[in-house]
Amino acid sequence: MSTPIRQSSIRSMGEAVKRSRWAPLALSLSFLFILLTVWTIATLPEKAVVNVDPEYALLVGGAAATGSKTPLPTPADVGAKLWGHISDPFYDKGTNDKGIGIQLGHSIFRVLSGFGLAALVAIPLGFLIGMSPLIYKSLDPFIQILKPVSPLAWMPLALYTIKDSSTSAIFVIFICSIWPMLINTAFGVANVRRDWLNVAKTLEVNALRTAFQVILPAAAPTIMTGMRISVGIAWLVIVAAEMLVGGTGIGYFVWNEWNNLSIANIISAILFIGLIGMLLDTILGRLARLVSYRE
Repeated sequence: MSTPIRQSSIRSMGEAVKRSRWAPLALSLSFLFILLTVWTIATLPEKAVVNVDPEYALLVGGAAATGSKTPLPTPADVGAKLWGHISDPFYDKGTNDKGIGIQLGHSIFRVLSGFGLAALVAIPLGFLIGMSPLIYKSLDPFIQILKPVSPLAWMPLALYTIKDSSTSAIFVIFICSIWPMLINTAFGVANVRRDWLNVAKTLEVNALRTAFQVILPAAAPTIMTGMRISVGIAWLVIVAAEMLVGGTGIGYFVWNEWNNLSIANIISAILFIGLIGMLLDTILGRLARLVSYRE
């Protein structure tokens, strides 16, 4: 008698697990449907035709200005633009007409370059700060003063000294990426369990081996958290930086499309920016799980 009951309970648990797995996806699709519905209703053209200022009509287009067509693109308009970008992402027709893949490639290169340079500086320096109270106390005032400064405030100085817009953008990414990694590394190193350090001393492990075999594995989850925060900030900053320096990059693409009053292209670029940001965060999140441990 107990076997059928047990099998029934196992089957019901399995169905509950399947439902719990599909529930978030179903809810997300419901939210997407509601968003698209509201967006479609909001972009329906008005029936009444009104007279408007000629300059405004020239700015947004005659049909949009008179109310026969909304100034905002419909979901179908954005979908058509997205398909155009996806179908030919790497075309190059001149300075102001490059594919979305080329623009994203320039931005990703700048972010990864600045982020990598920041990691090379922040992680060793964070180790030093975390292991030495003297170094911490001596460098803390400088960190506290420089950390709140907006990365974009460094852009004029970078352009003046470096005299290259692309390198200046990489420098700005370096500046905004260094602080989360530096602070998290110092915090992780300083808070390694004393028991583990005492065991290393008891076994007469030298300082270098202690740093790489005890402190680094223990502080790795905190360091990866700092790196994950840094890459998110870097991807936010690069869009604004490229709007300032121009030339290439997804930020410049958005600004150029604004000058062309192509709102559909701007919305498409925003979606691509979000997808790349999610991808970068997911990659570092998986790396963080690889170095995590349970005590």
